[in-house]
Amino acid sequence: MMVARLAVLVATMLVAVPAAAQAVAPAAAPEAPPAAAAPAPPVAAPVPPAKPPTYAETDVLGAAEGVFGKGAEGLADIVRKTFKDRGQPNAYIVGREAGGAFIIGVRYGSGMLYHKVEGDRKVHWTGPSVGFDIGGDGSKVFALVYNLNDTEDLYRRYPAAEGKAYAIGGFTANYLQRDNIVIVPIKLGVGWRLGLNAGYLKFSKKGKVLPF
Repeated sequence: MMVARLAVLVATMLVAVPAAAQAVAPAAAPEAPPAAAAPAPPVAAPVPPAKPPTYAETDVLGAAEGVFGKGAEGLADIVRKTFKDRGQPNAYIVGREAGGAFIIGVRYGSGMLYHKVEGDRKVHWTGPSVGFDIGGDGSKVFALVYNLNDTEDLYRRYPAAEGKAYAIGGFTANYLQRDNIVIVPIKLGVGWRLGLNAGYLKFSKKGKVLPF
């Protein structure tokens, strides 16, 4: 009887030991979540090509008023119209010129070229003309210059055609163009000039005696 009880006790202990071992065994560590994928780098927006530096209308009008006087009648209208037609210039010229004509005319001028990128430099211009034109005048000149990417390209001949009919001053403006370069001289003249002429203006680095 004693032996039977001992056998039952031993069997019970053998069953209890694995259960206790299972109870004290450390729990398995939870699996780590999968690593998040790195965000894709942002796509850079395309950079638009830079526009060539130009002069704003307020800057040009201020410079022109420095030549002709603040509030000069008609000046703002001419500048505004030129900007409407051509946009913003990348250079302008400030100077004076004198001319005279009796059928055949001549013109001499000099001033400073102000370029938005390449700076300031002296400039001269001369030109012959022919037509039904008589008289003499002297003018203050303020010229807007467009598409002059290299100032060396200024020093060439520019065909010109202009009609004038003013006495003792008055603003005038006309267009000169060669290739892609456009020059718009705005003038306030003193003198007497009547007629219509055609010719050209030649810009140079130094003054010339002959207008050709």
